[in-house]
Amino acid sequence: MSSIRFISCVLALVVLSGAHEHVVSDVPENAVISNAPIDKTLWLHITVMMVAFGVLYPLGMVFGMTRSRWHVPTQIVASGLAVFGVLLGHTPRTGRQFQENIHAKFAPWLIIFLIAQVALGVYLKLHLQRGLMKHVHRALVPLHGLMGKLFPVLSYIQMGFGGITALGFCRNATGDHLGQCLAHGIMGSAFIGYGIVMLVMLNAYQWLAARRVSQETIDSWVIMIWGLVNTFTEHRFGSEWSHKDLQHTSMGIIWFCAGIAGVYLGQYEGRPRRNIIPALVIFVTGWGMANHKQSLILSTNMHAIFGYTLMAAGAMRVVEVAIVLRDSARDSKRHPRSFQYLTPFLLIASGLLFMCSNEEQILMINDAMIDHVSYSLIILSTAFLVFFWANFLIGMYNTTGVNGDAREKEMSERRGFAPLNGRGGEHGAGGMHGGLDDDERDLENGHRGIGIGGGDGNSNSQQISGITSRGYGQPGPETRYDQDEFELGLMSDEDEDAPASGLGQPAAGGKMKNGGRGAAGVAGTMTKKQNGKQTSNQRERAD
Repeated sequence: MSSIRFISCVLALVVLSGAHEHVVSDVPENAVISNAPIDKTLWLHITVMMVAFGVLYPLGMVFGMTRSRWHVPTQIVASGLAVFGVLLGHTPRTGRQFQENIHAKFAPWLIIFLIAQVALGVYLKLHLQRGLMKHVHRALVPLHGLMGKLFPVLSYIQMGFGGITALGFCRNATGDHLGQCLAHGIMGSAFIGYGIVMLVMLNAYQWLAARRVSQETIDSWVIMIWGLVNTFTEHRFGSEWSHKDLQHTSMGIIWFCAGIAGVYLGQYEGRPRRNIIPALVIFVTGWGMANHKQSLILSTNMHAIFGYTLMAAGAMRVVEVAIVLRDSARDSKRHPRSFQYLTPFLLIASGLLFMCSNEEQILMINDAMIDHVSYSLIILSTAFLVFFWANFLIGMYNTTGVNGDAREKEMSERRGFAPLNGRGGEHGAGGMHGGLDDDERDLENGHRGIGIGGGDGNSNSQQISGITSRGYGQPGPETRYDQDEFELGLMSDEDEDAPASGLGQPAAGGKMKNGGRGAAGVAGTMTKKQNGKQTSNQRERAD
């Protein structure tokens, strides 16, 4: 029944999206929008669509990825709001009117894409897997997942089209604005996307380890290809070279050349390696943009702020890779360090600053007597909201559905394993007859701990084979992936002498860099203490 309602809402969207044309009689000649202000109906349309396509649909996508029971209800509510938003968009208005535009043309295609996604979801729910249908089912599962992940991107594009349509920007009907508007929109969106991808990779380093590749290798490939495209597209062949043509083309050349160096260093000696080439490219790009002179002082100042923000992002990335992580794929802690969130935020902020600095928008801000400081603060406020929303979605992915169940089970197991010092009563479980010991508290705080397998408080040395980064039983995912990182060359040269589990030097009783003992030393000490306790208990029973 829920699926039927969902499909009904989506079909209504298609019918409404082509219901009738907007009234354009009030639009002056050689203009793309009327002079009237945006009325309440259009403001409500904008708000409802942003909630549906910018908040609920991405949230529903995350619920779908985690197989949460909230997936279908969220998508139904989002589709209901979308239907209401389309109705508002086609309601006769007394405010601003529009000529034919890209926002109106793209809307039906977006709805058709949504219908296809819903149809695939309903078909897969039927579990038709007999005979040939089994192979069809297997082929459609990844397609459904890919389309679901693409939908927030298409929604973002449509919301961008809505913004430029509402303001009448990026139209050659009012001058030669389309090219520079596309450049600002595409490049700004690329930096925003890069920042969000960095946030995702902070929580999904296993994906890189499993594919034997470093993040800088992927970044360098993108930089190299983008630089090659920019080198041959920023100047129209046959025309004279302008100041901007030279700047943009030279920027493409350095991206291409730096990308080649980054790809090579990313696979140095045949193993994945971290490097700082992409960070240097970001820094140099920021330096170039900070010195990019414009026709208006406001525009020059905005480009300078964008450039400085990009330079800061590149510098912070160098510090993160070379100093904080020491060329490792990830830090030894369970969660990313607070410093690692700085570069993604600065990239998101720089992307928004550049998107909002196209020539038509700068003219509008300049006419409104708004200075570059006030305008930049408003943009940075938006950047914080985007940064929050990206982190919120990542957090929801980690804590809902099957991921939430696995996390809850892991936390329960952590509270129930036998503590290192044997405290906790006859059961030996601190979670049953006592509080968490020091190592367990370290685990609760996201740090590594050394523990032994379950059982009573008199566990012998055989149980020490259960030493893991999670502190109990079989090696957990963290231990596995740290071993992968060591084998893939994603750990620093200083870490290559240490065991993959992060327990320190292998020599018996040897000192680790952090002041602790090596794994063999810890195991030997634990064996002696536990055997001594076992002998003492046997004597007490004999008496």
